[in-house]
Amino acid sequence: MAEESVEALRAKLDDLESEHRDLDAVIDRLLDEGAFDQLQLQRLKKRKLKLRDQIQDVEAQLVPNIIA
Repeated sequence: MAEESVEALRAKLDDLESEHRDLDAVIDRLLDEGAFDQLQLQRLKKRKLKLRDQIQDVEAQLVPNIIA
């Protein structure tokens, strides 16, 4: 893997993790307030799950498959 692609993957991973943390904070805030739109909450949670999947994909690309 070229050095540039590793750096690009790490930058993408940082961006995805940041967005995931931000969504987590928004979801927590909505739940703490008590009055929230259930559909909006479901969409935020779905987006958060998609981000988690993307994070795992990028992490898998950064860690080579080693057959033990």
